[in-house]
Amino acid sequence: MMAQKEAEEVMVSTFTETEYEEKEEENKDQSFFSFKSLLWHGGSVYDAWFSCASNQVAQVLLTLPYSFSQMGMLSGIILQIFYGIAGSWTAYLISVLYIEYRTRKEKQNVSFKNHVIQWFEVLDGLLGPTWKALGLAFNCTFLLFGSVIQLIACASNIYYINDKLDKRTWTYIFGACCATTVFIPSFHNYRIWSFLGLGMTTYTAWYLTIAALVHGQDEGVTHSAPKRLVLYFTGATNILYTFGGHAVTVEIMHAMWKPQKFKFIYLLATLYVFTLTIPSAAAVYWAFGDKLLDHSNAFSLLPRSVWRDVAVVLMLIHQFITFGFACTPLYFVWEKVVGMHDTKSIFLRALTRLPVVIPIWFLAIIFPFFGPINSAVGALLVSFTVYIIPALAHMLTYRSAPARQNAAEKPPSFLPSWTAVYVVNAFVVGWVLVVGFGLGGWASMSNFIKQVDTFGLFAKCYQCPSSLAAAKHH
Repeated sequence: MMAQKEAEEVMVSTFTETEYEEKEEENKDQSFFSFKSLLWHGGSVYDAWFSCASNQVAQVLLTLPYSFSQMGMLSGIILQIFYGIAGSWTAYLISVLYIEYRTRKEKQNVSFKNHVIQWFEVLDGLLGPTWKALGLAFNCTFLLFGSVIQLIACASNIYYINDKLDKRTWTYIFGACCATTVFIPSFHNYRIWSFLGLGMTTYTAWYLTIAALVHGQDEGVTHSAPKRLVLYFTGATNILYTFGGHAVTVEIMHAMWKPQKFKFIYLLATLYVFTLTIPSAAAVYWAFGDKLLDHSNAFSLLPRSVWRDVAVVLMLIHQFITFGFACTPLYFVWEKVVGMHDTKSIFLRALTRLPVVIPIWFLAIIFPFFGPINSAVGALLVSFTVYIIPALAHMLTYRSAPARQNAAEKPPSFLPSWTAVYVVNAFVVGWVLVVGFGLGGWASMSNFIKQVDTFGLFAKCYQCPSSLAAAKHH
């Protein structure tokens, strides 16, 4: 009996590996001499790394100095490292669960040739419909507001180049621009965009660092953080949000020719992101200190120059790319709901996807609070979507001895015991539930409500000089 079982597992393993190799060879054959495929159709380990790194840090780079002004330099650096490692761990768990789900389905001869596997389907296949509903609700809501944040960031950034139009008008304009992402079929087609996006973010990060150091400290600058608990935990949840960008992990994995190689890609991407986020946030906070408490966008305090204008333009392009990253899984879900996911016509699929953009556009106009909205989304949505749910799902999937014995992926070499894996998962769940969701939710929502009271919903120009003066008078 055992021999038969082992033979079946070898057969499935061989089938899976062969399928990936065939897919890779097919893509290589098609793209070797094709410039279009070189730019458009990616599925390698490098493509996945660029996608993860590019998607992980975009507009949030500009709000991290604001978070440092709320919680202080030391806490800001320590929590970036902590949440970066915790996020990499849960991304690893998601990749393990994806491989487990796909392996089980392939044993049943299920083909995914014209189907993109998504996180809620993994939860459904491993844990049942309740977990599917939970994953679908949190994931879709997070991606919806993640897209909203990119639109808000576009309007906030372009204002520092052209302030003839208010930020709300810029939101209308960039909403129309970002709607063109409906024409990008899948994550295979983000190859060149991921590469460019990461290059743009790298330029912006080092511009912020160098410009702040060249500017030097403002006269009479003060660094009083941490001053209030509500501000401290608001800043902490923005950092939690920063390293919680793996709501699209499954879709990125599915776009790979060999998804088994994904396991540690997110960690490697995070290590690179540290070189962007820590120096830039520390330098800008060192230069401007407490003044950042009223300026959630780091661009607003740096002097106008060609270098800054280039950084703004590059960030705008990257935010367009990140909008596509966040929206693409929502497009897939909507296509499946209306029965258009298997349609090969790009134009028909684009037309089907358009209704997804409308609520995003509307929400960006209602809540234009660049910075505070990141913390609120981090506490209420990211905490569950990319930290708590993956850790709990992994614990429940492998709770029985047979499940652990037959696991498609065994515990990693640096943590070879299932008990140790469970301890780490339990710690992540407990920490994020109490500190991220509990304290972070209280702090970020208190700050968010304060923004609504001060600037109002549908604010025409959030944190513009005129609105700041009115807010202080108010």
